[in-house]
Amino acid sequence: MTIAGLVVAGLAAALHVFIFYLESIAWTSPRARATFGTTEAEAETTKSLAFNQGFYNLFLALAVFIGLIVFGTGSAAVGLTLVFVGAGSMLAAALVLALSSRELLASAIKQGALPLLGVLCLIVGVLI
Repeated sequence: MTIAGLVVAGLAAALHVFIFYLESIAWTSPRARATFGTTEAEAETTKSLAFNQGFYNLFLALAVFIGLIVFGTGSAAVGLTLVFVGAGSMLAAALVLALSSRELLASAIKQGALPLLGVLCLIVGVLI
């Protein structure tokens, strides 16, 4: 179950790298505006905020990726801790998003489903 949790957490990290790309690099593009439901004017106005927010997503992903590497090198406790911190923070961010606006519930579910599954699998794997 631990390996499954690591794989799912890695997928969550990959998703957060994509979110970083949309927010920090492609925020004003038609694709990003369609994804986040913003107009061209809103995207221009919020560009610096999205840029910063994208980096938060990237840093959460990096915590998971570094944890995976450290786990793979034989330091299971340190690696799992980093994966738990990264994926747990992704999950917490999704919860904040869900609680902040009913309109963003679908986005929160998309953002939080993989971290939730990863964390649950890791908890089961650690307990067994």
